Amino acid sequence: MLYVVLFFLAISLLLYVVLAGADFGSGIVELFSSKKNQEKTKKTVYRVMGPIWEANHIWIIIIIVILWVAFPKFYNILTIYLHVPLTLTLLGITLRGVAFVFRHYDAYIDKSQILYDWMFRFSSLLTPIFLGMTFGAMISGEIIITEDYDAYGFKELFIDPWLNLFSILVGLFFAGLCAFLASILLIGEAEADKTNIYLKKSKIATVVIVFLGLALLCYGYLDNTTFVSNFIDNPYSICLVTLSALLIYPLLYSIKKAYVILSRTFAGLQVFFVLSAAICAHYPNLIITKNTLVSLMDGMASESTITVLGLSLIVGGVLIIPGLFHLLKSFKMIKILER
Repeated sequence: MLYVVLFFLAISLLLYVVLAGADFGSGIVELFSSKKNQEKTKKTVYRVMGPIWEANHIWIIIIIVILWVAFPKFYNILTIYLHVPLTLTLLGITLRGVAFVFRHYDAYIDKSQILYDWMFRFSSLLTPIFLGMTFGAMISGEIIITEDYDAYGFKELFIDPWLNLFSILVGLFFAGLCAFLASILLIGEAEADKTNIYLKKSKIATVVIVFLGLALLCYGYLDNTTFVSNFIDNPYSICLVTLSALLIYPLLYSIKKAYVILSRTFAGLQVFFVLSAAICAHYPNLIITKNTLVSLMDGMASESTITVLGLSLIVGGVLIIPGLFHLLKSFKMIKILER
């Protein structure tokens, strides 16, 4: 049953990055559009994301539950030492949700709409940055695990691990990835006369994430970051990154030709390869601290707990996944099913 739990953990992470990433990215695309195109993007985003935006957070809830129940030690380290960026992420998700609703359903049309628009755009940018910075802190080697909290200051324990250049670069990379996913999604959802806007955005986003990815690896290598060194030395990670890089040309070609299904397929595969490469580099030691490595399996729950959780996930998957599939199909989010 452990492999069932790990499968659901991995697939939930992938789906959250792809679906919620595109959701966050829609606000980023809107933020970095001209004033004329912002209104067009706003209408497109609402039409596309409106019916399904809340469903995207199912996956992060599943991730949290799995970590809490099956891997409590790993979960405790995250929530104790990275509680600041996680709280900022939660605040960003909340503000974004409030702004998304009120800028469309507020009974009064006044200047408050401008506030809701900017709240939505900036929270869409900052939330994935804080999520990326949280992951960057996990692998930066800056976390200090200790029982003697009096020996360290608050900044040293709870700020420095995530507020550093390496973690910031990881955060920017994830935000760029979200914009990349959103722009490719919007190509197939926009009206015919607005498609060129997102064709251009998707090309720019592709260049940005390639640049940020190279900057991240170069800085990590020069700074002797353990994760980056292991990443470069790991043949599986290098192979997966190479596969992702090889997809850039067919992706750009499919974007140029506005092939909706192909462009989404290539984009999804690239995200899968990048995530897999990052996890392979140091699995199962997914938290790198100054004084130790923390394995996902450390302090794992009992076998009976894992068995019950695995069965619950199977039953839940049987009930949830068809419903989600039907939701996406109903709102024509799955283009491959259309004629």
